[in-house]
Amino acid sequence: MRNLTKNILLPALLLACTNPLLAQYTFFTPDGAFAIEVSLPNSAEKRLPMYRNAITSLSVQGDRILGGTTAKEGFSPYLFIASISGKNLLTIKDLQEVIPGQKSITTGFCKGTGNQLFAGTMPQSGTNGQAGHLLQIGIGPGNVIEVKDLGAPVAGEGIFALLANRDSSELYGISYPSGRFFTYTITTKKVQVFEDVMPNAKDLKNFHDFASQPEGYLCKALIQDNKGLVYGSAAGNRIFAFDPAKKHFTFLQTPLPAVWGREVLGQVESWAKSPDGKLYGGNAGDGQLFVLDPATQKIKNLGKPMMMGRLQALAFGRDGKLYGLAGGAPGYSHLFSYDETAGFVDLGNPEFKMVAPGIEQGILWRGFQLGTLAASADGKYIVMGEDEALSQLMVFPVGQ
Repeated sequence: MRNLTKNILLPALLLACTNPLLAQYTFFTPDGAFAIEVSLPNSAEKRLPMYRNAITSLSVQGDRILGGTTAKEGFSPYLFIASISGKNLLTIKDLQEVIPGQKSITTGFCKGTGNQLFAGTMPQSGTNGQAGHLLQIGIGPGNVIEVKDLGAPVAGEGIFALLANRDSSELYGISYPSGRFFTYTITTKKVQVFEDVMPNAKDLKNFHDFASQPEGYLCKALIQDNKGLVYGSAAGNRIFAFDPAKKHFTFLQTPLPAVWGREVLGQVESWAKSPDGKLYGGNAGDGQLFVLDPATQKIKNLGKPMMMGRLQALAFGRDGKLYGLAGGAPGYSHLFSYDETAGFVDLGNPEFKMVAPGIEQGILWRGFQLGTLAASADGKYIVMGEDEALSQLMVFPVGQ
């Protein structure tokens, strides 16, 4: 009986263990996909240097991709432009030339008027009095990156999340490490700081056992509904709504979806607005996708795309599907898609061909640590950025 049990159970156990392992090595290779080399040190071409090229912010403006990076401690980040049609890096700009003492651009880019974009920075740690700054960014003739320093909205604090309103007249943000909410009026440069969603002493004590650093509990993303309310997350697994006209905060009755006993980890990491105005969000703590209906202010849990925490980025493609990045270090991040008909599809790790000077024959580049994702305005292209020591761009067309 012992041998019979062993003979039956051992193959079953091996099969059960093999399936998750095979899923880790599923590669996504759609037609028309490609990688753009932006950071390899063995090239004489214009490239981002090592340890300063983790791509943490992206925006697609027509044919041009604008990116922002995060650097290792002691180094400054970069802004860069790449071309989709040319499949190459066009321009790089060291942020140290404009604002010294900054470490990262992690807020993503907010759309302003014309071709203007806005972003926020995080300062180097250990720099007394140094704070994160608001950036106004434009692309000039010849793909020159034009950066205007709008100053530090919250003294001594970085900028962890940022959003521009619908008419590009005001910016909304979350400061780091306190988690204060602020508004910035672009024409007058007026700043208002609010403490309504800031974690209190009790919240911080609860966080201590689960997420000791503010990165693990502060709201990472904000979004505005079609009526003008701004949504984000607060301590206690809650979603807040800020009314810009009344300067007033309310908290939704429905909490963020969470695994029982882990509610303290509730934290919105990403948002995307669907064409019908519904707000899709990612809860970083348990990697769950949810949808918020602004009309009812109710939240529906849509489940987990994979068995890991984090849901780092979301964007809709022209095929109507929601694309996102789930998981991350110390495991791999996976690309997934979601729609109401098919549900979740784990697309695995992208494997796209990269051709550049010196590698004209092309190589297959695999994206294991993808940190950010953006769609073109028409939803034709999804662009992903790696966030490791040698980070590249990965691009695929949607609906081919």
